Amino acid sequence: MTDQSDLPEGEARHQGQTTSNVVIDFHEYKQAKNPPPVTFHRRELDLVLRLYGRMVGEGEWRDYAIDHLKDRAVFSVFKRAGEVPLYRIEKNPKLAAKQGAYSVLNAHGTILKRGHELAQVLKVFDKVLKLVET
Repeated sequence: MTDQSDLPEGEARHQGQTTSNVVIDFHEYKQAKNPPPVTFHRRELDLVLRLYGRMVGEGEWRDYAIDHLKDRAVFSVFKRAGEVPLYRIEKNPKLAAKQGAYSVLNAHGTILKRGHELAQVLKVFDKVLKLVET
C-alpha cells in the first residue's frame, strides 16, 4: 500500500477533473479554514443533563438538541419536537471576560440569566417555594 495514486499524473477518476501534486499540511488547513467548534465540557453537560432529567420528570420538557457552532454551544429544550425551543442554554466563550460565558434565553430570545458559572445560571429554573396560608 502506498500513498501514490494508481492513475497517471494529470488523469482523474471522474471526467473533466485533473489531479495535481499539491501537498497541504493538514494541521495548517485545520487551523486556517475550520477552527474547532465551541463545545460543552463533560462537567457542564452533566449539570445541564441533570436539570433536563429533572424537568422531564416533572413533565415540563420532552426533547432537546445540542448545537456546536463556531462561536458558541447551544443546548435547546423543547416541549414538543416540532416547535421552537422553550429555552436555550448557551455557552459563548467570547463573553467570558465581560458578562459571563453562560446564558439562558427564553423562546423569544430574551436573556433570563447570564453569568460566569453555569451552576449559578441554571438556578433560574429552580422553583421558588411560596407560603400558603389556610
